[in-house]
Amino acid sequence: MESTLRRTWSEIDLDALIYNYRTIKEKIGKDVKFLGVVKADAYGHGSINVAKTLEEEGADYLAVSSIDEAMELRVNGIKMPILILGHTPKEQVSRLIEYDITQAVTCKAKAVEYSEESVRIGKTLKIHIKVDTGMSRLGYLCEGDYFDNGVKGICEALNMQGLDAEGIFTHFAVSDEYGEKNDEYTKKQFKLFTDVISEVERISGRRFRIKHCANTGAVARFPETYLDMVRPGLLLYGYGEFAKKMGLKPVMNLKTTVSTIKIYPEGTPISYGGIFVTDKTTRVGVLPYGYADGFLRSLSNKCSLMTKDGPAKVCGKICMDMCMIDITGMNNVEVGSEIEVFGKNNSIDTLAEIAGTIPYELTCAVSKRVPRMYIKDGKIIDQELMLRM
Repeated sequence: MESTLRRTWSEIDLDALIYNYRTIKEKIGKDVKFLGVVKADAYGHGSINVAKTLEEEGADYLAVSSIDEAMELRVNGIKMPILILGHTPKEQVSRLIEYDITQAVTCKAKAVEYSEESVRIGKTLKIHIKVDTGMSRLGYLCEGDYFDNGVKGICEALNMQGLDAEGIFTHFAVSDEYGEKNDEYTKKQFKLFTDVISEVERISGRRFRIKHCANTGAVARFPETYLDMVRPGLLLYGYGEFAKKMGLKPVMNLKTTVSTIKIYPEGTPISYGGIFVTDKTTRVGVLPYGYADGFLRSLSNKCSLMTKDGPAKVCGKICMDMCMIDITGMNNVEVGSEIEVFGKNNSIDTLAEIAGTIPYELTCAVSKRVPRMYIKDGKIIDQELMLRM
């Protein structure tokens, strides 16, 4: 069964993705590896098609959050290296090895579990060791008084049987935020990371083949952090202020249509709660796009969507399956007219700012009932509906 694709849909511009990849690659230089972050279904863009495109372009690594996300890529033909950033139960070590998937190791307990399981099956698991330099989330804690113990723990992991420590990495907390205090914090994190690497390599006599820490903010602002590989996320998909400064292009365009048009007199409350009341005779368009599709209810009565006649304000509370817009005076907007929720003509950055969040939350929120249409060379090359039919 096929979707009509004309209710609400997203257009994934693979040409824009390729342009962004090549632009970032030119910035970091040919000697620095490129890791494409494709966790959470490539932040709602579709991990399989994004991964295939990056693989064809010559990217070096992919990153996901879980073994399920990694397996989705493997069974769909993705052969390039994949790093799992999150937790994987020890019972899945054999699958990690069988499908050549790299696992992040964040503490001694995980290293021990992975080592014991690898030894038990007589295989070797490729790992990247994570260092907590100030994100205060996952990783070997090495700051201040914890430095020696953290270094010791990492060295122990390097010597554990069944583990091949290919890489080491950390994550910056405020590299994408301006200000002297934030810059100092990022530089402090970077120095701690490099100090840990130097001490571990000195003590162990081993060298990590891949060292990486540069996320979007660091790629844009701190070239000294590139090391062996970078991990741009938001930048790759063309969102945020750094993408604008680099001339990158938004990859997702989310669209819907006008399903119904109503004319209401002055004084008519619109939608639940009646928080919007018409102040004149008002032409209202009903759109088949609501919070079940990913339209955050916090945007109710606050944002505008783009029509062929310009921006149209959302009227009243966003419903589960629909929302309403004011199209008074927009004579070219009729039933069936295409409406851009966000994309080339209606910035997702603006919507995110109004909602008090980041663009990623909006793209990740696009639900499985919204079909994805993949466009390359100006033509639809694939379409994906995640509903089971």
